[in-house]
Amino acid sequence: MVRTTLSVLKADVGSLAGHNVVHPLQIKAAQDSLKDAKESGLISDFYVTNCGDDLELIITHKKGEDNSEIHNMAWDTFKKAAKVAEELGLYAAGQDLLCEAFSGNLKGLGPGYAEIEFEERKSEPVVIFMADKTEPGAFNLPLYKVFADPFSTAGLVIDPTMHDGFRFEVLDVLEGTSFELNTPEESYDLLALIGTTGRYILKKISKKDGTVASRVSITRLCLIAGRYVGKDDPVAIVRAQHGLPAVGEILEPFAFPHLVAGWMRGSHYGPLMPVAQRNARCTRFDGPPRLIALGFQIKNGKLTGPSDLFDDPAFDMTRAKACEVADYMRRHGPFMPERLGPEEMEYTTMPQVLEKLKARGKKEE
Repeated sequence: MVRTTLSVLKADVGSLAGHNVVHPLQIKAAQDSLKDAKESGLISDFYVTNCGDDLELIITHKKGEDNSEIHNMAWDTFKKAAKVAEELGLYAAGQDLLCEAFSGNLKGLGPGYAEIEFEERKSEPVVIFMADKTEPGAFNLPLYKVFADPFSTAGLVIDPTMHDGFRFEVLDVLEGTSFELNTPEESYDLLALIGTTGRYILKKISKKDGTVASRVSITRLCLIAGRYVGKDDPVAIVRAQHGLPAVGEILEPFAFPHLVAGWMRGSHYGPLMPVAQRNARCTRFDGPPRLIALGFQIKNGKLTGPSDLFDDPAFDMTRAKACEVADYMRRHGPFMPERLGPEEMEYTTMPQVLEKLKARGKKEE
């Protein structure tokens, strides 16, 4: 059987008109770079797109996960797109490229990525989610509903191949430790963790026989740089059908525009708005946070597609509700709960403000 690796890699390497949208010449530079990689035999196929100001590389290959050749090629591709940004004077050129040199793996260097190596089934449908102006924990709620909530995924009740549930790997990004929990039997323990979206992040979801169903990028830029350098803008891969959730079940949780951390300067809560790729351009208050979903079929490592899955009037009410929620949240201005809590604000100017005022503080009796 054919084993294929699907890698989705992203980076903010500069954008047009502030934190708005990737320039077409950056897209072309990335396409040219990946075309060379395909012709050399390094990769099997590719697709280049953007979600807002993030350049997205969708790649298939036979090298497995965390392969240094693939990551080096992606790093070089991001550097080429950043060079275009510099030449055009685009905003924040090379923002997510936090180090000068490639060290063998993209982990800790700034770009985010999710990868799955799998044995291709007769038909291999996948959904790739790409977000802008939010963090990896934004996927906690919807992916829980996809793989553990029967009110969202009917197959958990009526499909015998899904009835036993799934295994969730959760990463504590502050301690660097991970936990594996099974649903439905440990659902409450799982929810106790992943409800804290800034710390406990769904990293990987599998069937209990080990079949990988989903992966999420887990990069937290502020934890790498020690300061605010842009939100993490995660990606996620979800395999579909044949003992896994159907595509419609995978999309259903995103009909609720839940609140996520990010938005303006990465310091506010806003609704996650599912949009067609052409509308993945954050504007109002650098938002609201956007999400796109592209559907592909994979056969012998070749990509067929994509289908722009949120380009559908069925999500019009979701987008309208997101706009209503965005308006409500913005009326809070700099007050919580619109602004993030103090633990998240540690990477902004808040520490400097407190230090400046420290000498003026008076102890209350």
